[in-house]
This record gives sequence, structure tokens and C-alpha cells, in this order.
Amino acid sequence: MWEQPEDVTDESEGTGQQSSGNIARGTLVIQQVVQTLPNSPGVYRMLDSKGNALYVGKAKSLKKRVVSYTRTDQLPYRLKRMVSETRSMEIVRTNTEAEALLLESNLIKRLKPRYNVLLRDDKSFPYILITGDHEAPQVTKHRGAQKREGRYFGPFADAKSVNHTITALEKAFLLRSCSDGVYSLRTRPCLMYQIKRCSAPCVGRVSLQSYATHVQEAEEFLSGSSTAFQQRMAEKMQQAAEAQDYEQAAIYRDRIRALTNIQSKQEINIPDLGDADVFALYEKSGQSCIQVFFFRAGRNYGNRSYFPSHDRTIDSETVLTSFIAQFYANKPVPKQVLTSHELPEETVLAEALSSKAGSKVEVNHPQRGAKRKLLDNATSNAREALARRMAESASQRRLLEGLAEMLSLDSTPERVEVYDNSHTQGSEAYGGMIVAGLEGFLKKAYRKFKIRGDKPSVASEATPAQANYTGGDDYAMMREVLTRRLSRSLKEDPDRQGDQWPDLLILDGGQGQLTIGMEVLEELGLSDIPIVAIAKGQDRNAGRERIFLPDRPSFLVDPKDPVLYFIQRLRDEAHRYAIETHRKGRSKARLKSSLDEVPGIGSKRKKALLFRFGSADAVARAGIEDLAAVEGISRVVAQSIYDYFNTE
Repeated sequence: MWEQPEDVTDESEGTGQQSSGNIARGTLVIQQVVQTLPNSPGVYRMLDSKGNALYVGKAKSLKKRVVSYTRTDQLPYRLKRMVSETRSMEIVRTNTEAEALLLESNLIKRLKPRYNVLLRDDKSFPYILITGDHEAPQVTKHRGAQKREGRYFGPFADAKSVNHTITALEKAFLLRSCSDGVYSLRTRPCLMYQIKRCSAPCVGRVSLQSYATHVQEAEEFLSGSSTAFQQRMAEKMQQAAEAQDYEQAAIYRDRIRALTNIQSKQEINIPDLGDADVFALYEKSGQSCIQVFFFRAGRNYGNRSYFPSHDRTIDSETVLTSFIAQFYANKPVPKQVLTSHELPEETVLAEALSSKAGSKVEVNHPQRGAKRKLLDNATSNAREALARRMAESASQRRLLEGLAEMLSLDSTPERVEVYDNSHTQGSEAYGGMIVAGLEGFLKKAYRKFKIRGDKPSVASEATPAQANYTGGDDYAMMREVLTRRLSRSLKEDPDRQGDQWPDLLILDGGQGQLTIGMEVLEELGLSDIPIVAIAKGQDRNAGRERIFLPDRPSFLVDPKDPVLYFIQRLRDEAHRYAIETHRKGRSKARLKSSLDEVPGIGSKRKKALLFRFGSADAVARAGIEDLAAVEGISRVVAQSIYDYFNTE
């Protein structure tokens, strides 16, 4: 790691000269690094004065690539800014350029440097799993690590696509979707059997051998043999009809319809395509949308829109290359990757993806034929998605500007946090924080707070130990939520340089809630953050909201003002989130078993006991011999459980 020399200082305190001086400092750091760099592949990191990554890049020749940053007169403004902030560098050599590309994408995803193209909304994709660890395999939706034995099919773009396909598989192949626990406890067929979506292997309505045939047929269908399978079904339906076995013919007919329904919902199907992902980028006004289509066995498994964060001066080919490399950092790679743009580093990208997949991966930019039409369709989807997003952003900006004008803010807020609490007479109290910005509601930034009762209310003289919120002290709850949220940010970012700081705090409540919020901000030294409270009118009349601001009289908003509707949306979303969080917590508390109180009973033993006896009440009535017969329960533990429930 190379750091700036201690004798390098700013040339001047003037704004323009200071900028020039900073560029000179950064250039000197880079020049010193270049002197020891090899002409070999690798990855370099530009770091600021705090050691945070500004930029991560890869190069076929580290020396030739990094030296280009010293020619600042030839750099675009974006890179000049980056050089001016550079105070040290880190270098990692690799054996090949493909290795450098993989390392670069992993570092970008982990460090999120602000001068790189950043992939947003990077959540895992759902799969369909046909389990392989049970005599009657289950078909289910799966997300996350693929540890359970069985066959996985996907990825699908979203849960909706998976649910639709599973429903069709149930209708076509009569596979069970119930858990193994439910399966083992059945004594008669469930509703799924009655509505002809399961063959009820749990109670022997179908032999395990016949059920295994259904499973095999479903796997063949998901693997791409749909046409051949449907042809066989059509032949069997015809034979059954000719034999006047109309009931069996109707079963085959319903299965064909279910499979046809899957294909019709997939809209675009290319049988010769095999396994492929399609990436189409559309750019306008410095913003980009990348549409990703997933094809497996030639069938469309859905699509998803991405809006990567990048500087508007970066060309589309670079954005797309960086996006694809990051996209596959934690996802399986198909045999083909089709792109809407011809990528300069196509060969290197293909080599890197092949290395990750363990087999050959082709990266292509089709010019004609069915694949070209597929890319044109994906590009059209990207263009429409970007247009919708830009229209929503423009509308959102106008509303935020109107909110700033109404509240006399110095600037338009780009991050608005809204707080609300929910409880039932003080029990199972939760606080909710929702976040809105230029892109609408930022649901990944939402936070919930289980009220611990460790902060007394302002008016109370009680100690923290006495403040148990039994009566539902909304003021104390709000104090705790705000203190916990802002204190954590102060601990993580004491200089307030990150993007997690709010530009405006909105509290659901009146003058009392506002007073609490102001006191918390003052105690934490954050009084410069604007804060406001919103209270409904008399009888909680929506449309007569009263706005409470520090050091100003409260006021009503014109019921026809669009900004009022915007405020109501924010407040209602916070209210919805707080209530939803409270309900989940309340349900969890109700489901808490008396077994949780038994010494020596953890989650595994609790699960084994409930699986064997069915309920905590049944466990309480069980004898020592019955308890000891449960897997994982020794005689000593069985005696402990028995004593717990049978000792007065």
C-alpha cells in the first residue's frame, strides 16, 4: 500500500488553487506508485485520506493503466475529482486479466466505491426445488443457499413467477407442496387433494411408485422436454377417449391445459436457446436501465429491471460490462450471455465467467435472427422502464420541492425519514421508520425497533429501570426510537459524510412528539437536522392535518394542495409499516411455547418434541418413558421436562 508523502501540503487556501493543489497531491501519490508497478495484470484501488475506496479498477498492464491517471489534462472531470481525493493506493497482482476482472467485481460489490458503476437491488433470486430427501418429494419455492438435497430449477425473476409455475405443476403433475411435518401427520386427504392439485401420497391415494413417475415427469418438463411430454399426454388423452374412459381423458386434458398455461404466461420462448441470460441496456440523460431476461431450457423465467448507479459520463459498454461482472459475483452463470451492446472486453468477460462457472460460457452480441429480436424486445422493455422511472422521479422531485417550500427548508430534501409507533396498551411495542427520496419509497432503508423501555419520557422523573411503558408512553417510545437510530449513525459515521443521514425528520404526532424529537436532536448535537410533526385533525380527520414546526405556530394545509397528499402518503406508509411490524411481533409472542421456559430445551429439542406430540399441552401430559423416546431427549432431560410440568 502506498500513501501520500508527509511533506506534500496544499498550495493555497483559495478554492480554485486548492483544487489544483489537491490534484497535484493525488498525482504525486500515483506517480510514486507507478515507479514500482509491474507490466502484469492486476487490480488497483484509489483510497481517500480515511482509507475508504474511491475507485476499484483492473488492468491488463498495471503500469500502463495507472500511469494514465497522472496525465490529468487528458482526464474527464469525474476522474480529475477522483485523483484530487486520492491519498493512497492498494495494488493486487493477478495471473490473468480474467482473474483481475473477477476480483474487481467482488471488491466493487463489497466496498461500493462512489466512482465505480454500482449494481443496485442485488437480492437473491428464487428457485423451484423438488426435494430429494423424502420418499414423496415435495415441490417448493427456495431462496438462498442450495444445501437441501434435491433438484433446483431457475433462477426465476421473482416470487410471482415461481408461485405461478408451482401452481401449474401441482395441477399438471399432482405433486405435494406441503411440508414434511404436515405430510407425516396427515390421516386423510387435505383440501389440495379435493381441488385436484395433489395426488395425496400421504394417505396412500397414489402409490409411491406412481408418485415417483409424476415427479420424474415434472423434472423432465422443467428440464426442457415440455413438447415431447405434452405430445405423450395428448396421445394418452386420445386413447382414453377412444376407450370411453372419459374421466381419465379429462385428467390428461387438465394436465395439458396447466402446462400450456405456464408457456402462455412466459410470452417469449425460444426452444433452441437453451440456458441463457439476456442483458439489454438503454440510456437517456445520463441514466441507465438494464433489463435482464432469464431463459432456462429455452423458456422465459421472467425478467427484472435494474438501474445501476454511475457517473453520466461513463459509456454504455463500460456500464454493461461492469454490471454483468458484478451481477454474477454471487449467482450461477448460464451457458450463454447475450448483450445489447458489443462489449470491448467481451473475450475477457467470457473467460472470467467461464472460470467462475467451471464450463465454457459464451458472451455474444447477436446481429440477426431470433436472438436479435429477443434483444430488441428486452431493449424496448428497458426503455419503457427507464421512462416510467424518470417520470416518477420528476414527479417525486416536484413534491419534495413543494414540501421544502411549505416547511421553509434551505434545500430540497433527498432523504426523508418518517417515524411512527404501534402497540396494544403498551404491550409488544414497536417503532417504525420509513424512508422516501427522489426515487420514491426506499424500502431497503426501512427500520423497525422493538421498544426495550430503556428511556424515560421527558415529563417523567422515573429512572430507566422504572420506565417499562406499561401504559403505552408514546413520547418515551419516540425518544427511544430516535435516540437509537441517530446514535447508531453517529457511532458509524461521526463526521456525517455518508448518505444515511436524513435531510428531514417527520414524526407522526403533535407538539408533544415534536418536543421530544427536538430534545433528542439537541442532546446528540444534531440540531441542524430539520424536524416536523404531523397530526390529524379533530376526530383524526384526514385532510385537516396540522403541521407543527420548531419555533413557529402550527398551521393547516390547503386540503387541495398536492403536497398535503404527499405528506399523507408518507404518514400512512409509516403507519402501515409500524402496524405491520407490531402485528408480526404480537403473533410471534402468541406463538411462543411454554416449552421455551423449560431448562435445557433449545430449538432442536423443542422442534423434536412438537413433531412427536403435536403441541406443548401434549408434551406437558406425556410420561417420562414417552418423552425419553423422542430423538435427542435423554432420560435426564425427559425427567427435567416431566418435573417442570408436574411439580407444583
